[in-house]
Amino acid sequence: MGQRQYPDCVAREGKPRLRKLEEVIALPRRSPLASELERALAAASGLHGLRSDLSPVPVRPTSTISEAGAYRFRLKDPIDVRVSRLGGRVALGFLHELGHLLDHQVYYERKTRSWASAVHAAFEPWRMSVASLEQRQLPGGRGRQRYFQSIHEIWARSYAQTVLLRSSDPVLERQLLKLQAEDDAHVWSAEQFEPVALEIERVFERLGLTQLTLPLAA
Repeated sequence: MGQRQYPDCVAREGKPRLRKLEEVIALPRRSPLASELERALAAASGLHGLRSDLSPVPVRPTSTISEAGAYRFRLKDPIDVRVSRLGGRVALGFLHELGHLLDHQVYYERKTRSWASAVHAAFEPWRMSVASLEQRQLPGGRGRQRYFQSIHEIWARSYAQTVLLRSSDPVLERQLLKLQAEDDAHVWSAEQFEPVALEIERVFERLGLTQLTLPLAA
């Protein structure tokens, strides 16, 4: 039996520097998903950049029906972001996986394999804020529920909702309102989520990844 071949990780070059997300993410320009992905990436880029030495991380459309997207990596290095063209959740799925990529690239501890959302000091007020959120439930067994409630999943879901909420894009805002109206488990109500959205914006300010000027508690 031949040795299993793993896909290559994204290359790194030079020293990390603050870059726009459009410099870090390579969208599939000829895909039918291109316009919606561009819209979502522009909304995220309006909130923050990323300090990185990565070559552009490719976004690859898939036909997966079991998940809206996936972020693939090996140790500290990304491989790609995958987004399903099925299910009608292109923007939400992409932003969710982009949230995972950011979480992973801001901080990764090799010994414990912890990401920024779990241990980084800049995320501590956000961790306190999400502790008060309703615990949303998905159909499925205990293992699926544990994963859905893990801190890095809550980060990705709350990041995606914040980008949609703060996008100033009527198309993306309508998508969020529709999800909330349907009581979708991947989002929270507008009233309870607003303090969390503010804390996510403050995370990026603390990390020096945004030009936003927000009041920070002493």
